[in-house]
Amino acid sequence: MERKEIKIEYLLRASPSLLYQFFTTPSNLVRWFCEEVDIQGEVFTFTWSGYDEVAQLVEDIEEELVKFSWLDEGREDEFLQFRISISPVTGETILEITDFCDADEVEEQKDLWETQIGQLKKETGSGG
Repeated sequence: MERKEIKIEYLLRASPSLLYQFFTTPSNLVRWFCEEVDIQGEVFTFTWSGYDEVAQLVEDIEEELVKFSWLDEGREDEFLQFRISISPVTGETILEITDFCDADEVEEQKDLWETQIGQLKKETGSGG
């Protein structure tokens, strides 16, 4: 199955420093992204419904960018990236997510992110 890169943007009323914490600390990741996370140095093991996915933190620019490279076989070129910026027009925080999925699952993946980001907005107090 062909894999597709998807990019999705969200506007949030949360500061970049707060959002950054929700992408890098276990106590915050489990509040919106996964059920469990184990961090060993730069290697993050995310758990959903008993299923683990392992990623290495490959880029980490405080309050700007968090990029994980998946360590699963067959996904060597895939990554999950959270890019944080401020809109020069509205002053709102822009979160751009880059992810990968099967070509026939793009809409389902976007729906999943909508749910996840809804939870992130609740947890950060930025609406939702």
